[in-house]
Amino acid sequence: MDDQHRTSPWNQPDQPDRPDQPDRRRLLGGLLGTGAATALAAGCASGGPLAPLPTGNKSAMGLKALPLAEVRVGLIGVGQRGAELAQTLCRLEGVRITAIADIDPQALDKTLALINQARAPRPEVITGSSGAWERLIARTDVDAVIIATPWELHTPMAVAAMKSGKHVFIETPAALTINEAWLLVDTAEATQRHCMMLESCCYGREEMMLLNMIRQGLFGELVHAEGAYFHDLRQQLKDLERGPGSWRTLRYTQHNGNLYPTHGLGPIAQYFGIHRGDRFEYLNSQSSNARGLAAYANRELPANHPHSRLRFITGDVNTSVIKCASGRTVLLQHDTSTPRPYSRLSTVVGTNGMFSGFPDRMAVEMLDGKKIMQSSNGSREAFREWDTQMDPWFARFDHPVWKQLGTQAQQGGSAGMDFVMLWRVIYNLRQGQPMDQDVYDAATWSAVLPLSCESVADRGNAKDFPDFTRGRWKRE
Repeated sequence: MDDQHRTSPWNQPDQPDRPDQPDRRRLLGGLLGTGAATALAAGCASGGPLAPLPTGNKSAMGLKALPLAEVRVGLIGVGQRGAELAQTLCRLEGVRITAIADIDPQALDKTLALINQARAPRPEVITGSSGAWERLIARTDVDAVIIATPWELHTPMAVAAMKSGKHVFIETPAALTINEAWLLVDTAEATQRHCMMLESCCYGREEMMLLNMIRQGLFGELVHAEGAYFHDLRQQLKDLERGPGSWRTLRYTQHNGNLYPTHGLGPIAQYFGIHRGDRFEYLNSQSSNARGLAAYANRELPANHPHSRLRFITGDVNTSVIKCASGRTVLLQHDTSTPRPYSRLSTVVGTNGMFSGFPDRMAVEMLDGKKIMQSSNGSREAFREWDTQMDPWFARFDHPVWKQLGTQAQQGGSAGMDFVMLWRVIYNLRQGQPMDQDVYDAATWSAVLPLSCESVADRGNAKDFPDFTRGRWKRE
């Protein structure tokens, strides 16, 4: 890890219209001129690693940009997620939303109402055509662009924005193919602009406390972790004109793998120091049969509903195992098609104990030189008992950022994660510091989608992660 990462405070103890409608096709067609045509056409194919550093490029590891006294933000896509981010930005100091772009008047009106309610300055509204986003990134009063559009637009919009001199912050996933991931990496290096994926789960209070515990060695040497995205999203099948299901549903007909890996994987990558001394080397993936969405559609949707006629291929439960260069393992799962209660698993296992979330519980053998993992009444083995009283652990290990921001953060949505995430983004931009996660993290975490698809199609055989850092993940 370089000095820039060591000194960072982080290291201390949409939804516009449907993607198959004409406006969206015209928009996508216009994007192909950015050089993303091959990547967008690649589907789940990895395209293979493109390891040589392009001539003239510099690494984006530990990237620092000139400090910004005020961060001027442009938002592309202000549907459900974009509106939430706009509302959170209005609560932060040192940032101003100067422009928003969308082709949906209803989404624009809703977001403007939220901004007005927060008594923030009214941004310029850019709309009226599928090229609205291009006019936003060309503006001279925009320093950073947040992209909260359907997934297939993330990479080409981010590439174009970086080429226009903007820092970019992309909703998850940042890329859908390995070629797209390389395109993000190459462009961030060539332009020396920040490219960060907005994975808010890295900023949850429990996740950041766990990060602090790990940094202080509480669990000993880490050997394994488990993450997941278990979220019953079947009701999104009813979305047509608006809502995530209006475009996300089609993904279940196109890919069979882990469609949304980063909620579970992002925090684990932080715990393991991925690209800061370790890396993901390969994964094996298997999917169950696809039954849940079809059963729900048959029961809940009218026969003439467009989504009732779709053929879903995404396995209801996808299970992937990732092997790290250090020898550590990661179990990563995805299930958005069954009635399973929400969970991200949030499990780490080390030589001195473990933590598991949903609900939070711990088992620690030694603390402050004393053995604390003992039977409470002598009638049971100690290893069969969990510590579920989390208040004492929070009192000692709550992350410094959450100690500073907790009261403010908890007033917002997503259990405060969005507030802390965007506070960190704005803080780093104003201080001229590296981002907590960089383009290499965005590329690698997003790569699970195409790699898991490839592995499932190949009977679960291992698929290698490209080394997007080109060897720079190793500590000097």
